[in-house]
Amino acid sequence: MAIQSKYSNTQVESIIAEMLAVLAKHQAPTDLSLMVLGNCVTDLLTRKVPQEAREQVAEQFAKALTQSVKS
Repeated sequence: MAIQSKYSNTQVESIIAEMLAVLAKHQAPTDLSLMVLGNCVTDLLTRKVPQEAREQVAEQFAKALTQSVKS
């Protein structure tokens, strides 16, 4: 069963396009782009997720990321 998002595709795609435009503006290679995005995720987890839930949220995020790249 597909997961239903509370965010519209338009909203998600718009933010993705803006973030990718910033990386392109800086001509960031793939490894730097991944490093920056990873640091953003860490920052969000640290600032927005209560400490007792961070590890679980990080694991769920990692699992979702892994699933999204499987062919």
